[in-house]
Amino acid sequence: MKQVPLLLIYSRLVIGGALLVLSYQAVAHFAALAVGLLALGVLTDVFDGIVARHLSLSTEKLRRLDSAVDQIFWVLVLGATYLAWPGFFARHTAQLWLLVLLEGLTYAVSLLRFRKEVATHSWGAKAWVLVSLAALIQLLTTGDAGWLFQASFGIGVASRLEIVVIVLLLRRWTNDVPTAYHAWQLRRGRPIRRYKLLNG
Repeated sequence: MKQVPLLLIYSRLVIGGALLVLSYQAVAHFAALAVGLLALGVLTDVFDGIVARHLSLSTEKLRRLDSAVDQIFWVLVLGATYLAWPGFFARHTAQLWLLVLLEGLTYAVSLLRFRKEVATHSWGAKAWVLVSLAALIQLLTTGDAGWLFQASFGIGVASRLEIVVIVLLLRRWTNDVPTAYHAWQLRRGRPIRRYKLLNG
């Protein structure tokens, strides 16, 4: 049982790699396969933390690994999506690059401040994943994401900026900080409420 969280984390690398290969090979029914694999990948992301907390295995090392694998998984997903629908990326180049730069900013600030990568697992970031999942499903099946992409873009920008604020507020590196308010509470030396399903 102790290996379950690690298996769930590393499974995303396999899922992401499979998505990229399937997209590159332009297999039949790619959209349906991609939606299934994408949903499976997100489910592993949800349950790795829940299982780890339930088994009292949620350590700093595990949470940092989770964040690193998340980044690789989403890069693979974007690569697969680009191969399937390059026109979408051409139409939204500026917005997508802004999200990439803001994501890089969160890591740069955390590395400069604490010499560790960011692993806040904020509620805003979780919301971004869910909305982005919906947008990607629409994109993979129709070739466009409409208002869902715009919602994902807005939440992505807001959540990245909040993570920067969280990192700047913290006096020491901390993982699983839900919001900037919680970071402010930690800065003042006050404990924050933990939930096993979210940030326990």
